[in-house]
Amino acid sequence: MTRCWNGVIAFAVAGFASVSIATHAQSFPVKPARIMVGYAPGGGVDTTARIVAASLTDAWGSQVLVENRPGAAGNIATEYTARATPDGYTYVLCNIGSHAVTPARFGARLTYDPVNDFAFPVLLGGVPNVLMVHPSLPMKTLKQYIGYAKANPGKVNFGSSGVGASPHMSIELLKMVSGIDIVHVPYKGAAVALTDVISGHLESSVGNLAGGPLGAIKSGRVRALGVTSGKRSPQLPDVPTFQEQGIAGFDVTGWYGLCTQAKVPGAIVTRVNTDVNRMLGAGQALRQRLEEQAIDPSPTTPEAFAALVRTEIARWTKVVREAKLEGD
Repeated sequence: MTRCWNGVIAFAVAGFASVSIATHAQSFPVKPARIMVGYAPGGGVDTTARIVAASLTDAWGSQVLVENRPGAAGNIATEYTARATPDGYTYVLCNIGSHAVTPARFGARLTYDPVNDFAFPVLLGGVPNVLMVHPSLPMKTLKQYIGYAKANPGKVNFGSSGVGASPHMSIELLKMVSGIDIVHVPYKGAAVALTDVISGHLESSVGNLAGGPLGAIKSGRVRALGVTSGKRSPQLPDVPTFQEQGIAGFDVTGWYGLCTQAKVPGAIVTRVNTDVNRMLGAGQALRQRLEEQAIDPSPTTPEAFAALVRTEIARWTKVVREAKLEGD
């Protein structure tokens, strides 16, 4: 009798928990949520996070804040998110750097597990990187840049938003396949690196198109030599891809998504996925704003997003090892 009664109680408790989680998801959110950014204000990650936060604030009728915690190639913000209370109110704007390259660089020494410590509510979209130079330099194509670098080994520098970010890794891959020797200058944000190219303090820079270089490119303050994606960007239709300029098979497309703690209730993960994917639909304001930032919206499921992360870790682990970029 006691065993039977215990079974009834367990069933009732499980049923109550299920109802409680579902009810919580329906009433969510009841307080402000946060999107953590691992880079300084002004770059692609920061800009995208603020666009998404504004759209979610409007959709939910509850404030969604952006909090910058730059440093350690985005690790500070990512680790903070992994350790936050799993209640659905803390997210990180995750990307190739935080969830693929950094794990490849640090392996077991990393303080968070990029797959098992996280849930992956929604993938926002992909974005190409662009290689830029100061307009005073005698090069207008990627081929000329490579030729200049080969003629001046170890003397050409390029800036990026930080070690391990998608822009940086795209040039590390270019170095591997082209045989050039150029020096990486890491910054805490893409905006600072771009400013130094514009001012002439830095010869070249690579950044994703969501990071603000479009205005500088179109105004002639910097010269775009090529985009790293497999196809041209609609925002820069006259700028050829690396593939078109002789780098066969080259395709590095960064991506952005919202990641949260693995133990966040599944109903909340589903709610965020449904709400954001709806806003990524044709004609929606969020989709239009992301497209203006050269981001190609890619609505998908949390499961498909998690699978992408696992695939990217495998891909970039090979590049990190060959380029000898393992972290200290």
